[in-house]
Amino acid sequence: MRTQFPAALALALTTAIPVCAQTPAANTAATPGPERIKEVPSVVAVDPASIKPGQVLFTDHRDNPTAPENGLIPYLDWMKARPAEAAMLAPYPGYMEPDYTVTVNGVTKPRHETLKVYVAEGRFVVPRPPEAIDLQAFANLGFVQKMDPAIKHRAITVADVTPNKDPAAAFAKRPDRPWCEGAGACIESRYDLEGKLPLGVKLANKLEEGSAKKIAEYVSFQSELRVLGPDQDGPLKALTKVDTAVIGGLEQTIFWVNQILRFGKFLAVFQPMPNDPTKTVVTTYMALAIKADVLDRKAEYARVPVLKNLLPAQVLMGNSSFNTGNSISAGLPVYARNRISTFADAITKR
Repeated sequence: MRTQFPAALALALTTAIPVCAQTPAANTAATPGPERIKEVPSVVAVDPASIKPGQVLFTDHRDNPTAPENGLIPYLDWMKARPAEAAMLAPYPGYMEPDYTVTVNGVTKPRHETLKVYVAEGRFVVPRPPEAIDLQAFANLGFVQKMDPAIKHRAITVADVTPNKDPAAAFAKRPDRPWCEGAGACIESRYDLEGKLPLGVKLANKLEEGSAKKIAEYVSFQSELRVLGPDQDGPLKALTKVDTAVIGGLEQTIFWVNQILRFGKFLAVFQPMPNDPTKTVVTTYMALAIKADVLDRKAEYARVPVLKNLLPAQVLMGNSSFNTGNSISAGLPVYARNRISTFADAITKR
């Protein structure tokens, strides 16, 4: 089991699916303009026919963006409040918060890990029919590399996957099959923290002096990319609320991260436009599950003036002066918008 990652890198880690953070003013500048991204209370409540060309509907369920944890929901509450969403965005069917053992000073104890989840949703329309979109063309390493150049990726094999081979990672194994088995791509990724975050890591490590393991100045994660077929029609339609047959989906599942994040998923669902089969409605989801105990760590940073803005929830949600850039270091809301917008451009222009 990995050592606990101090709160300092909380944001960085939510990184499996990149996040960037800045001051609130900088975040506004980094976010695509209102003509491109349209904030809505609910993506599924909007008639797809009303979406303008090039427009992306977006929501991440934040009604008070300045509140530190606004937009994060406990995993068990998520399962109850939005069951269709939780069922499709969990790492695998039946996933529950992990239980494992931890050894401290020679004493082994059981541990239950609670999670909090950030979910962003997007929707856009492609001006051509679903049968003209080749999903297999996007299920590869090359496509992932184009989504965010700040993150470096390399292909790995099923045998390289940490939860498949490391007994200490048994809690992260799939119960039904090995990770990456039959996937379009199996990927290991690395993101080097940008801006002020490396300084924050150094200061946090100073506070943890004497600890067996230092905080890394990078985030690494493993994921699998696969195409979903029409056999997922029922659960995917329950999720998107679009009443046409699901042609397919594209799914990237992040199952192993070196710190803070427990899992992540990016999902895109493709369906014919209701009453206009010459167009395709694409609904996208980005979910990240963060270890709750990381978000609870505040006191050790509050007493250090330069680290007061490094509280994990603030950094994760892009409300810290440590946030910077357009990738993982910018905070979840900024990154989610950028990732969904970039994906929409790639699909529309292909």
